[in-house]
Formats: sequence, C-alpha cells, structure tokens
Amino acid sequence: MAVYNGPVCKRCRALGVKLFLKGDKCFTDKCPFEKRPYPPGKDRNYRRKITSYGEHLMEKQKAKAVYGVLERQFRIYFKEAKRQKGETGANLVRLLERRLDNVVYRAGMASSRKQARRLVSHGHIRVNGKKVNIPSYLLKKGDVITVSEKMKANEEFRIRFEENVRRGVSSWISVDLDKMSATFSDIPTREDIQPPFNENAIVELYSK
Repeated sequence: MAVYNGPVCKRCRALGVKLFLKGDKCFTDKCPFEKRPYPPGKDRNYRRKITSYGEHLMEKQKAKAVYGVLERQFRIYFKEAKRQKGETGANLVRLLERRLDNVVYRAGMASSRKQARRLVSHGHIRVNGKKVNIPSYLLKKGDVITVSEKMKANEEFRIRFEENVRRGVSSWISVDLDKMSATFSDIPTREDIQPPFNENAIVELYSK
C-alpha cells in the first residue's frame, strides 16, 4: 500500500471522527472537521449505510490513520499483540503507543505524529543518549528521550514545545522543559489511552 499524501483533514471527515492529524490547526476554529463534520463530497444530510464488515474495517482505518501505520506493519503489530498475554486489542493499543514517534508527539515535542516522525527520521531525537532515527522504535519503561543540540538551540522549537506541554501531556510521560527531555515513565493501560477507535472491532476483523 502506498503512503497517503492527500489532505489529512479529509481522512477525519471520511472516518467520521476527529483524529488530530493536522497538529495546531485541529485546536482552532479553522479545523475542517468542525466546519464540515460529514464525509467529503457529500452534503450534510447524507447518511451512509455501512455493513458490519465495513464498521470493523473503518475502526482499523482509524487506528492506522492515527498512528500513521500502513497495512503490512499494522499486521505485524497485530500478530505480536495476539502472541502476548492478555487481551489482544489492549495489547495492540499499547504497542502502538510505545512507538517513538508517538511518544515524541505525546510528550509535546511535536504538534502532530507526522511532525514527530520527521524529527525522528531527521536524527533530532535521542533515546537514553543515543540517536534513534526509526519512528517505529518501541520504547521501554524508563527510557529517556531528548532532542539534539541543534533543536535545543532552536528558539522556535522551544516555544512550540512549551506551548504543547501547557496544552497537556499524557500522564505516563514525565517532561522536563529545562532539559528539554521526556521520560517514558510507565506502559499505559488501555483506560489511560482512550483511543478514538474500537480495538476489539479490529480484533474481530482479523479473526474472520
């Protein structure tokens, strides 16, 4: 499957839920989903008839859109979640949350996961002092994330980081603005995350 390069706001409208894919714009009155909370190309009175399979498929599309994961990699996460002890759906969500690009976003170092992936891919992120440029790198409890010296000296980055932290940081991540670092304090539970999709529907989809 190719990478989606179209307007990300259309994905929220097509899936019927606000996924916060655009970063800062999602928190303003300019957000297209707030203005037109109905599928693109249709009028506001349009209602789609969706089958049970379609509903399950849509939940998977939401998850893939939120975390920026393509089908092949998503299947790998699902197989790993199924192999682990406990509920497969909850395991899947926790695996996705442990991705480095997601934690960089959750910590406020980026305004969106797409922006976080760029920071990681361009070599601006350190994990326990070592450069990691793989967005899908899975963090462990206690891992410390810092930014490169170049980003520490970037005043625009510092201001944006502080603004994002004030907006709110996930409870399982500890942020130190002075050191411009974040600690992955704990593996979050499904209740902590509250994902905008039904992970159990995804499990049902792959079980068919």
